[in-house]
Amino acid sequence: MIPDEFWSKMKNVQRVHQRLYASGKGWIVGWLILLLEHTGRRSGKRYATPLQYERINGAYYVGAARGQQADWFRNVQADPHVHVQVSRLAFDCTAEPVTDPERVADFLEYRLKRHPLMIGLMMKFAHKLPMHPSRAQLLELSKSTAVVIFQPQQEVV
Repeated sequence: MIPDEFWSKMKNVQRVHQRLYASGKGWIVGWLILLLEHTGRRSGKRYATPLQYERINGAYYVGAARGQQADWFRNVQADPHVHVQVSRLAFDCTAEPVTDPERVADFLEYRLKRHPLMIGLMMKFAHKLPMHPSRAQLLELSKSTAVVIFQPQQEVV
């Protein structure tokens, strides 16, 4: 389990990303971070959450380090109809939550290959794993994490 102190720091980073998107400068972080607009499962309010992503075969994959405990994750489980902004592109998507450890571990391996330093440091500091964890370690981590695949309702170029 990741300490609450870590999540409090992450919330501060997310606020900066939200301000960048709100100011029209979302393109600055859009190469790495998308803005997910989702509906609160209890409140019915609209929320905007900046998240790191990978675009794979036209879909947008996002890891939920807090797994099914993340509020945004629970919100998209309750209502998979979301709106996503990547840089200056904005589009509606259908969210597919993924909790199968094998599929989550596949995604983590993919991210480690694409961003070895950044993801390796996250593994080390957030999850107390080596920077280059084994498949077995990723599978163990995958039991407490999740992935969401955002499938655009129309093709995004």
